[in-house]
Amino acid sequence: MMKILIVDDEPRIRQVVKEYGIVNNYQIDEAGDGIEAIEKCKMVKYDLVILDIMMPKMDGIEAAKNIKEYNKNISIIMLSAKGEEYDKLLGFGIGADDYVTKPFSPKELMARINAILNRNNVKHKMYTFDGLNIDMTSREVYVDDSIVKLSPKEYDLLFYLVINKNIALSRENLLINVWGYDFFGDDRTVDTHIKTLRCNLDKYRDFIVTLRGMGYKFEYKA
Repeated sequence: MMKILIVDDEPRIRQVVKEYGIVNNYQIDEAGDGIEAIEKCKMVKYDLVILDIMMPKMDGIEAAKNIKEYNKNISIIMLSAKGEEYDKLLGFGIGADDYVTKPFSPKELMARINAILNRNNVKHKMYTFDGLNIDMTSREVYVDDSIVKLSPKEYDLLFYLVINKNIALSRENLLINVWGYDFFGDDRTVDTHIKTLRCNLDKYRDFIVTLRGMGYKFEYKA
């Protein structure tokens, strides 16, 4: 189970994020300020830290710099009531993966968390399903040893379906995690890309199963 640390001086915000995190099968720890967060990161190897910028004792920017010293690969989402471009650039400048402005939607925050952790989790992975080989490191797909050229979004869509193999995924889920939480479009976008992706997978097209009235899943049972 992936571990997430939520760092905010407002207990209510920590509690809301914790509840949503548990529902999404994450282990959630809490810290009320930057100093406490650093101490926890010394003892536990977290996959992701959500850091409020404006906190007592030590702000989120300084805390992030210190946390990166103990775990260079940790993902960081900055959380702040400030929305100015300077604050965002400052956060990204110290290695933050994303920046969320308060007030925020817990569902949107979870979508961003899922996107970051899923992206981290697919690095250096090769998947084989009969004659369909998917190399996520080089972004190459082979059908019976012949390379298949996909569009960038078709690669992203296929990879997301595969890492969630045998899990039902709604069109909304796919739009959020493949196209992005700020995408302005409709369900037909997903359907169109699924159609072209199936064509490119040729005889392995049936691995992508339509779930009537809901969405799709990549189904494979060895």
